[in-house]
Parts: sequence; structure tokens; C-alpha cells
Amino acid sequence: MSQSLTLELSEQVFAAIQRQAQALGISPAQFATTLLEQQFPQAVKSLLDDAEKHAARVRFERHFGTLTSGDSTDLDNESIDADLAKEYASAHEGD
Repeated sequence: MSQSLTLELSEQVFAAIQRQAQALGISPAQFATTLLEQQFPQAVKSLLDDAEKHAARVRFERHFGTLTSGDSTDLDNESIDADLAKEYASAHEGD
């Protein structure tokens, strides 16, 4: 849901917004909206309704997954510790 808000800006402020928006290839209204959203991120976030929160969580959880490295011992702590001990020992053998 969105709402409209009419603002009265000085010529200088509008010109600055218009220049920045033009440089980004968006409308002055879109640029001003983005500025306001960035200024109040916590307020915007707290206003999300439950459906939006759920949709955001689903989008976030799409990034969850598993790691398959091809080496079954890659993520085994004992194997990692043994490899580290071997490396540390071999690094000091030449000293």
C-alpha cells in the first residue's frame, strides 16, 4: 500500500533533487521517496505488516542451503585439527 504526500520545496531544494534524479535516471518523486526511506529505515521496517514480514523471511530463507565440497572430511573437526597439527609441525621442522 502506498500513500501520496504533497510537499512544498524551495526552488533550490527541488533543483538539487531534480539534478540527482536525472543523473540516476529516475523521477524526482522516486528520488525523494528513496531519500526519505533511507533517512528512516527503522521506522519503515517497523511498519511492515505480517504478510510483508513473512514474504521478506521467505526471500531471505531462499539463500539457505548446503555445502558439498566433494571431500567428505572437509568439514570434520578432527580431520581439520589433524591437518593443522601436521602443517604446524612441518613448518617448524626446518628451523
